[in-house]
Amino acid sequence: MAARRELGDELRRLRGERRGAEVVAALGWSESKLSRIETARIGISDSDLERLLRVLEASSDQWARLRELAGRGRARVWWAPYRSSVADRYDEYVAFEAEAATICEWEAQVVPGLLQTDEYAYAVIEVGADVQDPETVQRRTALRMARQTVLTREPPPRLRVVLDESALRREVGGRGVLRRQLKRLYEESHRPGIELRVLPLSAGAHAALGETFIIFEFTDGRAPVVHSEDLVGGQLRTKDADVQVYRDAFADLRARALPVGPSRELIARTGDGLR
Repeated sequence: MAARRELGDELRRLRGERRGAEVVAALGWSESKLSRIETARIGISDSDLERLLRVLEASSDQWARLRELAGRGRARVWWAPYRSSVADRYDEYVAFEAEAATICEWEAQVVPGLLQTDEYAYAVIEVGADVQDPETVQRRTALRMARQTVLTREPPPRLRVVLDESALRREVGGRGVLRRQLKRLYEESHRPGIELRVLPLSAGAHAALGETFIIFEFTDGRAPVVHSEDLVGGQLRTKDADVQVYRDAFADLRARALPVGPSRELIARTGDGLR
């Protein structure tokens, strides 16, 4: 889905000032077909892409790049078996997560999904506003656990997390579940490539009050993407100015948070207090 979105963005840039009606008239398409391709709602076949690129007078370098994106956009993704249990927009989120070189996450309420235990994840997911039945909870929990394999890929992403202290104390699933979750969190904080910092309650007001977000950064020339959370799945932000606001906010949070060592100590103390 991420490749399909990137393809659509590049096709829109290539079209430039030309009206969609002018392009589709030369192709014998409907305007809705072109719109759905450019907004990543549908993929595009090799033959249709070839005709479109001729009309748009693409260079040879652009042909190679856009063909590669189209092929990736048609590929079956590993999370396809779980699609029926999540919203369509989740495709993009998982794709960006799987491809990111660096993931910067601010979480104010719960432990980040990539670091959750299965029982903690289940407890978080089952109270979701859009959850209808236990089967959906099970499938979403399984997907969340499967997503964690991104941390074992080669090379793994750099994961930088700032976690509010309140998330260490919120008894999601009960004291036993939280205690085991904090033990896992402490262990994961020692993994190479993971930087985990806790924002203490004493830090007071900060730049991201009332919102949680994730910044995905890439090394292949793609611009960073921000995912901000809400009750219906969140939204993706790609405008440079918007992304910079979130990068500045994360820098502020990271500066206010405890260093890595004291953060680990706070996690361990909080877990011990639950015995």
